[in-house]
Amino acid sequence: MSRSTAGRPGLDPDVIVKSALAIADTEGIDAVTIRRLAQEHQVTPMALYRHFKDKDDLLQALADRLLADIVVPDADDRPWHEQMRSTLTALIAALRPHPDVAHLTVPRLLTSAPGLALAERCLVLLVSGGFDIDRAAEVARSTLFSLVALVAAEPRLDPRTEKDDRDDAIAARRAALATLPVSRYPNVVAAAGTLSYCEDADHYYQIGLDLTVAAMIRTSPGR
Repeated sequence: MSRSTAGRPGLDPDVIVKSALAIADTEGIDAVTIRRLAQEHQVTPMALYRHFKDKDDLLQALADRLLADIVVPDADDRPWHEQMRSTLTALIAALRPHPDVAHLTVPRLLTSAPGLALAERCLVLLVSGGFDIDRAAEVARSTLFSLVALVAAEPRLDPRTEKDDRDDAIAARRAALATLPVSRYPNVVAAAGTLSYCEDADHYYQIGLDLTVAAMIRTSPGR
């Protein structure tokens, strides 16, 4: 039987990107290949090359998909820093389910329509907070890149790992820190449990946002 692509709804680019994202979420970004996706959709790799010129092109589409999922809040009457927190929360909400892909969004923040919309919103809010446009650009760039890194670096274990194996992995991490020389690293040893695993991911992101917004307020010329 011919493996012609004619009439195959599964070859819609959005469907391909959705499949690639599912693979990345469950198996990691390295598992995403043109050949693997071709197998998923029962076509030849050449059929996918009609939509994506290479793997890098496909990964850019993955990044754009994540950025497109950001629901940038409309302007309202709250202080600029409260609106900024809502905007940054929307960024984290879109990236958080896809930590292995989040880093791909960095180069697309200023080269894709959804990324530019987010950047523009952040700049508007920072300027309203008293920053001149160049300083606002510096703050926005550092902030957006830092929050992408916050998602990518979330302390976590592979969700596919069996519970007993997860418990063993956490215990091993904790033991590695707890057995350090107390005379040299007293605080690291004392915090071994917290440093070895993130028990509350919501709290992890709350702290990240608190620190980020507090720094903006502290350095704002209009504070």
